[in-house]
Amino acid sequence: MNKPTSKVGSTSRRAWMQRALAGASGLVLAGCDRLNESTWFPKVLEAGETLSQGVHKLVGGRRSMVQEFTTADLSPSFRGNGNTDPKSPEYRAMSLSGFATWKLEVGGLVEQANAFTLAQLKAMPARTQITRHDCVEGWSAIGQWTGVALASLLAIVKPTPEAKYIVFRCADGFKGAADEDDSPYYESIDMDDAYHPQTVLAYQLNGKPLPIANGAPLRLRVERQLGYKHAKYLTKIELVSSFADIEGGKGGYWEDRGYQWYAGI
Repeated sequence: MNKPTSKVGSTSRRAWMQRALAGASGLVLAGCDRLNESTWFPKVLEAGETLSQGVHKLVGGRRSMVQEFTTADLSPSFRGNGNTDPKSPEYRAMSLSGFATWKLEVGGLVEQANAFTLAQLKAMPARTQITRHDCVEGWSAIGQWTGVALASLLAIVKPTPEAKYIVFRCADGFKGAADEDDSPYYESIDMDDAYHPQTVLAYQLNGKPLPIANGAPLRLRVERQLGYKHAKYLTKIELVSSFADIEGGKGGYWEDRGYQWYAGI
């Protein structure tokens, strides 16, 4: 397990600014379903996103590490965020088999597209980190995540120079969305976060196989961003140069509905 951070001065300043940003993000994002229909609200979100990126650069750059904790700090329970039980027949069948038939496809702007089984991912060098999950709904929890660094997969598939973003496709959808019968969840990050050492594809939570409620068999942990960026039930990763032709063009399910694309904390 990685040691917790101990640089008190800079870490304290960073933590204060992160808490301030998290609080502001929660206020801004509350009630997005109605606010994003206005003409002024998207401008507020855009300003908040620019502020968030600027603060990350100010307090240490995009490569700075978030605080890591000890096992004594673990939350008594770690609730599921977003969907907690995908209903698709394909996902149900995979879960009944213990995800023996599941594979993670990695393609797009890469030299060598590939597909990885859960066993292959577990055979790669693992990283364990204890971090805090901050949700826009106003709750937080500390959990221990074990998985493979996203950078390890990128080293295998070899992104081309045109690749600017990583898009994560998921097995869960949102039934009853106002504009669609069942809109599949997806998210994205840029290459800075993709290569960050704390960005992992997690298959364990608190030393046990990832529960279905928390995204089994594999979920993204992009520790410097809010919870909705941590895509669950991963099925495919695609490297792209633009979001223009992907779903609503904003880079994520909630982003297409008014949320910030860069949700840094």
